[in-house]
Amino acid sequence: MSTRRDFIKHLSLGAVASLGLGVNAPRVRAALGNSWYMPDEHGPQERVFLAFAASASIWDDWATAVNNTVALLAKTIAKYQPVTVLCRANQLGLAKQKCGTRNVTFLTMPLDDIWMRDYGGCFVVDGQGGRGLVDFNFNGWGGKQAASSDTQVADSLSYETYATYISSMLTGEGGGIEVDGHGTAIMTESCWVNSNRNPGMSRAQIETELKASLGLSKIIWLPGIKGKDITDAHVDFYARFVEPGVVIANLDNDPASYDYAVTRTHLEILKAATDADGRTLTVHTLPPPLKPRSNVYSSNNPDFASGYINYLPINGAVIAPQFGDTAADKYCKNLLARLYPGRAIVQVNIDPIAGGGGGIHCVTKHMPRL
Repeated sequence: MSTRRDFIKHLSLGAVASLGLGVNAPRVRAALGNSWYMPDEHGPQERVFLAFAASASIWDDWATAVNNTVALLAKTIAKYQPVTVLCRANQLGLAKQKCGTRNVTFLTMPLDDIWMRDYGGCFVVDGQGGRGLVDFNFNGWGGKQAASSDTQVADSLSYETYATYISSMLTGEGGGIEVDGHGTAIMTESCWVNSNRNPGMSRAQIETELKASLGLSKIIWLPGIKGKDITDAHVDFYARFVEPGVVIANLDNDPASYDYAVTRTHLEILKAATDADGRTLTVHTLPPPLKPRSNVYSSNNPDFASGYINYLPINGAVIAPQFGDTAADKYCKNLLARLYPGRAIVQVNIDPIAGGGGGIHCVTKHMPRL
């Protein structure tokens, strides 16, 4: 017999949103021994979420440019797979105008900012057709930014996607998690083992909860670095899995950068590491541009995030940044083309977003296809 749940599961996400048919998802606490696991994001995706939510209260006079860049990413990704854009109710018309409606749907809710990867939770699956969403209790990267609305997004997203809501005991962000989908993760201690997120918890306690929440059997810990950027060194600016056993690592070649020493330490750890299946990692390095284009977003801006490693794999393509350094842009495109054969490598100018310390991966949230 067909149930209301069966009916909703067979509607598109946009149809669910437009009909107002959100259903209270089951709510569970992460526990050892459950069947949930976080899949590799290079697998088939159902859609990508973005947030058209930059505001003058945070971005000053850059807000329009930042939202226009989010819209450009939405339209670029929509050429390959469905996109859902989150926005405030009073900006729905503008969001539709900027993002377009071809292969794009919209969800309205209160929002503080654009960083979907961090506050939107992490989708997990159970291998039997079930989908969950782990809420890591976003707190504005350790209280550095107001987040009263953003901290509710993971709960709302589980409601709208009919994913089981899974509450973690930890505080953290999606950008602080990198997995291979086969039991291995890479994370930075500076982000997770930090009193501004998880006070009084040891690395071992944090690791136990992360493994339970995400179906992991091994975490490769990188030191990261605290206090240099708002995220305390999210891993998605330092190391990314291409496939199990293969990693791309950031290698900063600017001796004046605080990341110069950090990325070399990370590289040594990654080259010596093994994954959950005992494989030694093959590590490719991807340096940031030494001469990004000069503009209001990059010039004399210590927060400008020019790392290529914050790219987004999607169905049939990889969406990567383009920073105007011809040689570095080309190196990035060629490396990604070699490591992702059969996918188009699409580079996008994201300078307004980079000016706020983030990248393409930071402002997107992928949902795995079941």
